Amino acid sequence: MLPRVLLSLVLTVAAKAVFAQDSSSVAARARPDTVYAIGEVVVTAARRAGSIFEAPLAMSVLERKELRRLRGVGVEEALTGVPGVLAQPRSGTQDVRLTIRGFGARAAGERSNSGTSRGVRVLLDGIPMTEPDGRTSFDLIDVSTAGRVEVVRSNATAVWGNAAGGVVNILSNTWFERPYVDLHSSAGSFGFRKLLLQTGTFVGPGRFFLSLGHFSSDGWRAQSAAERTLLHTGLESALSDATRFGLYLTAASNAFQIPGALTPLQFSQDPRRAQDDTLAYDPTYIERNERRLSRLFRLGFTLSHDIGPKHSVSVMAFAVPKFLQRSERNTFRDFTRYHIGGGLLYRNTIQLGDHAANILQAGLDLALQDGAVLFHALESGERGQLETDKREGAFTGGVFLMDELMLNDRWSVVLGARYDRITYTYESYYEADPSTPLLRDRKDFSRLTPKAGITYRFSAAHSLYANLGGGLEVPAGNETNPPAVGGADTLYAINPLLEASSSTTIELGTKQILSFDGNGWIRSFSYDLALYCIDVANDFIPYRGGRFYFTAGKTHRVGAEAGLSAEFAGAFSALASLTVSRSTYVDYTVDSVHYGRPGSMADLSGNASAGIPDLHYTARLRYAPPAMMGLYLELSMEGIDRYYADDYNRFAVPPFTVWHLAAGLDDISWGNSPLGARLGFSLRNAGDRTYVASGWVNPDLDARGDPIYLEPGLPRTFVIALGLRWRF
Repeated sequence: MLPRVLLSLVLTVAAKAVFAQDSSSVAARARPDTVYAIGEVVVTAARRAGSIFEAPLAMSVLERKELRRLRGVGVEEALTGVPGVLAQPRSGTQDVRLTIRGFGARAAGERSNSGTSRGVRVLLDGIPMTEPDGRTSFDLIDVSTAGRVEVVRSNATAVWGNAAGGVVNILSNTWFERPYVDLHSSAGSFGFRKLLLQTGTFVGPGRFFLSLGHFSSDGWRAQSAAERTLLHTGLESALSDATRFGLYLTAASNAFQIPGALTPLQFSQDPRRAQDDTLAYDPTYIERNERRLSRLFRLGFTLSHDIGPKHSVSVMAFAVPKFLQRSERNTFRDFTRYHIGGGLLYRNTIQLGDHAANILQAGLDLALQDGAVLFHALESGERGQLETDKREGAFTGGVFLMDELMLNDRWSVVLGARYDRITYTYESYYEADPSTPLLRDRKDFSRLTPKAGITYRFSAAHSLYANLGGGLEVPAGNETNPPAVGGADTLYAINPLLEASSSTTIELGTKQILSFDGNGWIRSFSYDLALYCIDVANDFIPYRGGRFYFTAGKTHRVGAEAGLSAEFAGAFSALASLTVSRSTYVDYTVDSVHYGRPGSMADLSGNASAGIPDLHYTARLRYAPPAMMGLYLELSMEGIDRYYADDYNRFAVPPFTVWHLAAGLDDISWGNSPLGARLGFSLRNAGDRTYVASGWVNPDLDARGDPIYLEPGLPRTFVIALGLRWRF
């Protein structure tokens, strides 16, 4: 498959010579709802505002017109069509397994902390949502209210630090042209209900926005109900010609139940059931009322100031107090934590003649998460007697230097490096068993990460780039637990055997928009193609559903990504994405004493990496005639090839392809009235196919010896939505 993708790359670039009649003025002619690489769109996820065609990185952009049609529950609704990104809903809520080029693949399992991802950095208005240990929860995110989503598919550790195998930056909707009030209501299958209020107005030179929404669902599987209330508001303003300010407040109360995974036998019998722990129908996830409840809010601000034409300074700070409860594995858990942090960025811009410039950036990032963790006995699914009282803290600090030399209108070169240090602390204050010692532990991780890139711009909307960069990822907090094999570890609270994972990425890519004059059958065509090779040392591997973690000595990943977009005469448009990759363990030996065979070893070198498919793809065809109240009709599909769920390559997650339908009216209006409306309908999995949406990595076995690892995908579901909009 990879040779065919390489051939497609050559043919597509060659096709430019045939079809490129006129690629000037692309920004003026490109429609704002194109998903990938739009003319002169400015992106910020690479830490400096600039054209998407200047950055030597694989990047994708999702615009407001697409986002507002989404259901607004999980981030996979927006990210599924982005090449290189694998976003898998685990139970139909915002609990999503998010993977970019293999980073984050291990975040699937009973002990992976449902509702969180790993290895991918997520930002909200440029402010980190990702915690210092690399975990990200999606409690505060509703992509349907966003103004734009920017995705960096390249490893961005040298810019953003730990756990930046990819970056997702979700930006608030501040691009409105007039004040407005928007009321949106939707309902659908399995008790889905959502009510959303959005408004935006001008405050002096600034823009104020607010969204307040409530969503609930009965869930389609046993033990999969969900409910969330989310407030997001803020103000962005230019205080002067040289100073810009942003203030953001987000708060949420989010609860969802967890149905767990199934064995192949259970999946074939009844995919709607919750996980069983025995061969009999014994829904222990229901008995334990396995669930997650979080209440949190985030206050953040940004301030940037230009000191003359050459110098600028930006500061950012945030605070996130959070309260989390979980019923998990026969314990009831209370977390009371705070996450605080900030950053400082200095930028120096020097003109080196009429066609050359140098931009130097230096930055500092700090973040701390700390707080109390209480474990109680689980009694009838509720909190019982206190068993453990402990403190878990994580601190990260990073400094970076990045220099970009623009030689002329064509060439630019980027060189930089970043140093990060991450510290974990653990202190226990109480144990129900007096014979268990109170532990105190600390562990530090550090690394210097380089970055180099080069870009050649054929035009303002066509570039070729290459980059070489390093990556850093430390084990997340729950992944540092010592292996509890043959009894609890009484010496260490933090696994002394796990070290930081490091990676090296080589990437080559090209992106372009072609816009055609005349009466041809194709009006515009854009593509985004990337090839990459990643070597990872000390790749983290979960075992027994995440009870403990090993590291693979070396993992090798190679892949190709393609994103295509076209607009045709006759109101038709099409999108497609294709990701082809291969991830293998190059050096991986396991001491199988953990499986009752002392002294024996298993050499898994050469096996496929668990949790990473070789192929996934999407496509969409839309009919949207002009001057018909924004009418659109849409047919789309998504698919994933088979992949292994275990390092031994014995348990495979079956492939699937599902089809979706959507239709609506985006712009219902009544003459000159300021009142407008929109109506939408979507039918997901229109063929009602039974499929596996996600698989747990290196899963537990039931009493029969069958693996418990299949998370069923949603059956046919519909959502109907009505929106009313008042424009002032």
